[in-house]
Amino acid sequence: MDYKKLGRTDLKVSALCLGTMTWGEQNSQAEAFEQMDYAVDQGINFFDTAEIYAVPPKAETYGATEKIIGNWFAERKNRDQIVLASKVAGPSPAQTYIRGEIARFNRKHITAALENSLKRLKTDYIDLYQLHWPDRNVNIFGQLGFDHRNEEVITQPEETLGILDDLVKAGKIREVGISNETPWGAMEFLKLAGEGKGPRMVSIQNPYSFLNRSFEVGMAEIAIREDLGLLAYAPLAAGVLTGKYLGGARPEGARISLFPDNKRYMGERAEAAVQEYVSLAEKYHLDPAQMALAYVRTRPFVTAPIIGATKMAQLKTNIASAEITLSEEVLSEIDTLGRRHTIPCP
Repeated sequence: MDYKKLGRTDLKVSALCLGTMTWGEQNSQAEAFEQMDYAVDQGINFFDTAEIYAVPPKAETYGATEKIIGNWFAERKNRDQIVLASKVAGPSPAQTYIRGEIARFNRKHITAALENSLKRLKTDYIDLYQLHWPDRNVNIFGQLGFDHRNEEVITQPEETLGILDDLVKAGKIREVGISNETPWGAMEFLKLAGEGKGPRMVSIQNPYSFLNRSFEVGMAEIAIREDLGLLAYAPLAAGVLTGKYLGGARPEGARISLFPDNKRYMGERAEAAVQEYVSLAEKYHLDPAQMALAYVRTRPFVTAPIIGATKMAQLKTNIASAEITLSEEVLSEIDTLGRRHTIPCP
């Protein structure tokens, strides 16, 4: 397992990050423990979670994933061996159950969110605390065009960064990051940090895969020049890039089989692109999932793809992708497909 620096910090994280969002919904605590044990044995020291997990988010499972991780820390006594990332939820009218109202990135909500996460995780600190999505209207979660709203209630980035600064100084978080963010948002936080108004963001967690390479437009240069490495979520596009949903197949227990409303990586354009990527993998005797993960992992603006699995066989395949090196021929054909299938699933 390779390791990389997290931003400009001294923290070294594994080249694969273990995603956790199915724990407490599709996976039991026992299954989650098995996944964490195996991942650590394979050299993974980087876990990512969030206060709203498990997914799909709902009141009944809010915080369930963090509780499972906290129980694992309590049993394994190995908190100091893991670089732990979590997130505070941004505003969502559908998630007022979190703190009884729409969440904001103000002192009340960030402080409450962090304290509750620390309790669930059974730890005194979080290594990387991320803003899960912006506290303003932006084009994310499948939206390409930006719909500006002249009148909107937002918490200014300067205020949010000041709150995070206090929490870093208190020793409750070590580093801070952003997620589902835009080039403007990333540069605004970096500018404020440069002016001495709070900690510097060390990472950005956005979607990136063969089906969604929008990060390359604008954000990739920022990630490289500012050492704001991408933690790529959905590198397998919710499992779609394995090819298991091709031809309308719906495997029992698979995420899209269980949650058919999850259509971000579905549709005719996605189907056509996935078919070609899977055929390319087969041509070179590669596992489609491993090819997809190896590609994401080796992009110069990526710190680590976030891998998730509901079954141990899937997890083992995903982690083994760390040993895959794609040939120049494969990379060339991937780029050809990328030009033909331009962001089919934003």
